[in-house]
Amino acid sequence: MLKKLTYITLFALAFGSCSDALDEINKNPNATETPLAPYLLTGTLKQGADLYWGDANSFNSSLLFVQHWAKIQYTEPDRYDVSNTSFTSLWNTGYATLITDLNTIINFPEAQANPNYKGIALALRSWTFLLLTDAYGSIPYKEAGQKVTPAYNTQKEVYTGLLEDLKFAQSLLGASNGAVTGDLVYKGDIAKWKKFVNSLRLRIALRISDREPALAKQAAIEATSDAGGVINSNADTFKFTYISSPQQNPASLWFETRDDFRISKTMVDKLYELADPRLPVFAQLPSDASVGKYVGGANGLSNSDANNQGFAKTSKPGTYFLTSSSPAVIASHAETLFNLSEAAARGYISGDAAQYYRDAIRASLVQFGITDAAAITTYLNQPSVQYDPSNYAKSIGTQKWIAFFGQGLDAFTEWRRLDYPVLTAGPNTVLDGQIPSRFFYPGTEQSLNGNSYQAAIKEQGRDVLTTKLWFDVK
Repeated sequence: MLKKLTYITLFALAFGSCSDALDEINKNPNATETPLAPYLLTGTLKQGADLYWGDANSFNSSLLFVQHWAKIQYTEPDRYDVSNTSFTSLWNTGYATLITDLNTIINFPEAQANPNYKGIALALRSWTFLLLTDAYGSIPYKEAGQKVTPAYNTQKEVYTGLLEDLKFAQSLLGASNGAVTGDLVYKGDIAKWKKFVNSLRLRIALRISDREPALAKQAAIEATSDAGGVINSNADTFKFTYISSPQQNPASLWFETRDDFRISKTMVDKLYELADPRLPVFAQLPSDASVGKYVGGANGLSNSDANNQGFAKTSKPGTYFLTSSSPAVIASHAETLFNLSEAAARGYISGDAAQYYRDAIRASLVQFGITDAAAITTYLNQPSVQYDPSNYAKSIGTQKWIAFFGQGLDAFTEWRRLDYPVLTAGPNTVLDGQIPSRFFYPGTEQSLNGNSYQAAIKEQGRDVLTTKLWFDVK
C-alpha cells in the first residue's frame, strides 16, 4: 500500500512540474486559439437562420400561433399547452451563441476585424435583440454579455437603443472599409448590407409607431433617406440558402422523419378566397389523389380530432419549403415595400401607399415563383385584394401575413401589431379563446437571474402567454 501511495505522489509531482510542457505538446500547430472574424460570421449566419426557421421558434410555435401551419398529431403546441421550457431555444442560442460571438467581432481590434466586419456584426446583433424583444418583451440588452445577472430593459428602451445601434452600424459600413469573407448571405457586398441595415431601421420604426409616433416618423425618414437605401429588389432579400444534408433547411430535415404538420386551414381557405396563385407553392395536394384539392388542417384540435382529418387527405406545406436547399428568408423585398406602404399611409414619408402595397404583393408573388404578368395583374385587380385607404392595417396586415408564410417569428409580431387578419383560437386551446401574445421567459431566468426577472415582470406584467407587450396596443 505504501509503495502504491509513493507512486501516486511521484506521478502527481511529475505531472505538476511538466504541465506547461504538456500544454505545448497538445497544441495543434494547424489551429488557432484566437477566433477569426470570418468563421464567427459564417457560424452566426448559419445558426441565426436555423434559430429563425427551426422547429422551436417557427413551426412548433409561432407558425401555429399565426395559423400558417397546424398540427395533425402531438397537438399540444397548437393548443398552447406549453410550459416555460418550450421557448428556451431563442433565448439561450440568441444570448449564449449569437450575441456572444457577434460581441467578439465587435470587440476585436481592427487588425482582426475591419469596420465592415464590425458593422455587419452590429447589424446582426441588432436583429437578434429584435427577435428576442419581439417574442418576450423586456429583455437584458444594455448589460447583456457584461454581467452574470444582467438587468432587463423595457421594450421601449430596447427598440430605441437598436435604432441607435443600427445608425452606428451604418456609419461603419463602407466600400473602402475592408474586404469581408465568410459572408454566406451577401458575399461581402457592403452595399447590400447597408440596405439591410436601413430596412431593419424601418422595421423598428413601425414597431414603435403606435407608442412613439414622433420617434417612429423620425426613424422612418432617416432610414428611407439614407444614401445606402433600403432593400429594393428580390436580389437584395436577406436570406440564408441551405445546401444538402447535413446542412439542409431545418424543415426539410424535420420532414425526413416526421409527419406531424399540415398547412393551416385558415391559410388555405384565405388563399382559395383570394384565388391566390401562391397556394400551389405554399401547399401540396393531399397524397390521396381522390381528394383533388388543397385541404388545410384545422388549428387547436385535440389529438384524436386532428388525426381524424386524415393524414392522406390533408395538405403538407409546399415542397418549396421542404427541400434541402430551401432558403431561410429573414428580410424580404416584399416586407420592405409593405413597410414603405404603411409609413406612407401614416404620413411618415412621402410616396403612394397604394402603389407601394401593389409593388409589395408583386414582389412576394415573384419571390415565390409567380412571374406571369397577366396572372399578377388579375390578382392585384381583385376588389378583395385592392388597397383600402380607409383601413390600411387590414389591407397591409392581411397581405403581409400571406407574404410572411414560413417566417413565423415576424409573422407573429406583425399580426399582433396590425391585428389582421382576424384569427380565432381553435376549439381545444387552453387560453380561454385567446391566442398567445408572447413567449414565456425560460424557467432558468427565475433561478439564475431572479431579481432582474422579478423586476421585469413587475413592470411588464405576468409571465404568461396572454400578457400583451409594449408595442401591442390594441
